[in-house]
Amino acid sequence: MEQLGKYGFLRRDYLKNHQNSTYQVMLLQDIIGEHLLEVDKAAREREEVILKQLEEKEPLPDKKADQMAWVRAANQHRAIAEEIILKELIYV
Repeated sequence: MEQLGKYGFLRRDYLKNHQNSTYQVMLLQDIIGEHLLEVDKAAREREEVILKQLEEKEPLPDKKADQMAWVRAANQHRAIAEEIILKELIYV
């Protein structure tokens, strides 16, 4: 569990709270850790892909010219990517 990231913990919490029987079976079969690491890795990889696609579609403003606009746009891209990941990988 030391290597587990944000998305792995979100998946664990979802399973515990909304699919407890599945969580308990995975826990008893000792495959929960592997599953959570797999989901976390897939989510991070998917996040990179989504962020690249978003930047191609809507390029970030010049960071040196307007730092606040850049931060706002980067945060918006990250929020969009996270929402997609949550729907595709975490809450299923």
